Amino acid sequence: MKLASLVELDAYLKQYPDTDSLELLVPDQNGYLRGKRVNRSSFKKVFTEGICLPRSVFGMDSTGTTVEETGLGFDTGDGDGICFPLAGTLVPVPWYEGRAQVLMTMVNDDESQFRANPRQVLVEIIEQFSQQQLTPVVAVELEFYLIDKKRNKKTGLPQPPVSPKTGERNLTTQVYSMSDLDEFKVFIDLVMDYARVQNLPAEGVIAEYAPGQFEVNLKHGDPLKSADDAIMLKRLVCQAAAELDMAATFMAKPYIDQSGSGTHIHCSVLDASGDNIFARNPDSLQHAIAGLLDSLIPAQILMYPTLNSYKRLGTETFAPHARTWGWDNRTVAVRVPNGPKEATRVEHRVGGADANPYLTVALVLAGIHLGMESKQQPIAAIEGNAYDQVPQELSDSARMAIHHFEQYEPFKKYFGAEFRKIMIAVREADIALFNNYVSELEYQLLLN
Repeated sequence: MKLASLVELDAYLKQYPDTDSLELLVPDQNGYLRGKRVNRSSFKKVFTEGICLPRSVFGMDSTGTTVEETGLGFDTGDGDGICFPLAGTLVPVPWYEGRAQVLMTMVNDDESQFRANPRQVLVEIIEQFSQQQLTPVVAVELEFYLIDKKRNKKTGLPQPPVSPKTGERNLTTQVYSMSDLDEFKVFIDLVMDYARVQNLPAEGVIAEYAPGQFEVNLKHGDPLKSADDAIMLKRLVCQAAAELDMAATFMAKPYIDQSGSGTHIHCSVLDASGDNIFARNPDSLQHAIAGLLDSLIPAQILMYPTLNSYKRLGTETFAPHARTWGWDNRTVAVRVPNGPKEATRVEHRVGGADANPYLTVALVLAGIHLGMESKQQPIAAIEGNAYDQVPQELSDSARMAIHHFEQYEPFKKYFGAEFRKIMIAVREADIALFNNYVSELEYQLLLN
């Protein structure tokens, strides 16, 4: 992991001399960005000495409250770790004049990386490929909804936004609709403009399976940078929507009667010569698929951070519900897309849009590595509608998902004891958070 230097800072300030503030960003377990903002007088100190942040930023629930069971709060005096800027992540914040942002990584007192950091978890899984002279290549696709800032007057629920072009609210599903893209062109153009400023390789935007739902694709590349780009793209999309008096949400299931939003991970693996081993050796592809399917259920707590995440599961919603795979089949969990042989890859379609991109990429790489190392063979490929052929296997219970994660032996190797302890505590806290809330439906059905 390469840290940023004063040379990088000086080059940036030469290009953007009016920069007067800097956001120092650390993504937590749930993918929320935590950190600090400093003024220009502190820039040099940040790049040479780092900044202090509580280690408990990696032990927070969905509300941003420290989960004491992680051991990162009062038990350790809520102590600090030192965070340093990461090379290549210093970019402008285009929606604030004179502001920049940079990703940070946390180190321990002995200068080793803090292993509960989800980004560091991904780094260490990538290193296991490097030890075998293999290089994963990853592309991330993110689905999201644009929503109106005003709730539906009758129901109080979210609703699709009014089109900036027509002034009307689209209430129909028009997948791959060009007219939807035209109607929200001002938003899409702003997203692409911001992405260019921040060097994010956004390739395009498509209309998805519900009113106001879109997908943005990032170009394939280094898996760590792909996860960095994805987490920054989510922030960028939300900001672009806010600039246009709308909101964007990566909530997995904002509308119970519409498709949920997912994070799809495309992955291939290159050998030391740069050749795609999935294209060259069909057995490698089969092994990778088998490992992904074997680890699918234990990986749920990494893909589903809240109880809402599990509501995305369901038949015929393009959210996979079982350990299935197939050739160019969007009803399965692991798809092998069509395309030229040299581009052979797997597409992991299970994760929710609300998942932490570092953990989603990490679990995909861990599953692929596991399968290739153990030379597992997958079940038969599904042809046709997987929902009709295989009953639901993925758990719709967050607590059961925690159990599967705890018991799955291979993940002890890939995710480590410290991270696993903290992740389980955070997920348990979120279960308690949601279980302590009485819904409107409960009042309607049970109060009298």
